[in-house]
Amino acid sequence: MTAVNAPFDLADLDEDYTQAEAPERKDFDEVPDGKYQVKVDKVGLTISQAGNRMLQWQLRVLAGAHANRVIFKQSMLETPENLKYLKGDLSTCGVELTKLSELPERLGDLLDICLEINKKTTGEFSSVYLNQRIVVDGVEDTAPGSDVESAACPF
Repeated sequence: MTAVNAPFDLADLDEDYTQAEAPERKDFDEVPDGKYQVKVDKVGLTISQAGNRMLQWQLRVLAGAHANRVIFKQSMLETPENLKYLKGDLSTCGVELTKLSELPERLGDLLDICLEINKKTTGEFSSVYLNQRIVVDGVEDTAPGSDVESAACPF
């Protein structure tokens, strides 16, 4: 990653910056284990800290005490076992691939999908399981296959 200098001068803001007090940092606890209705906010292919390829999901909780909080899911891509789970997750989302190399061009098909998930923590690791695609009243599911038959969320 490279740093890019701003194409403008910031000197006129120096005094305001010096006088500004940084807001108090808040520690945000992780969303607790349980079932949630979420919408896929972001999804992308990236490399883990260990150097493995993965699909990273950002899921936004739609209702309840944790509404608008974010849950992250990582789908590793390096082993046949990982790929089996990824294929199941993609199928749950209504995205069928004939080969994995199609995934980069199909990432947009995962956006805005509403899902019921289950978050479970074992030790220091959290797992997020995609239970089913759902229809949520008042939340538009604009992804392909959004006409799936499913029960509406009870809120």
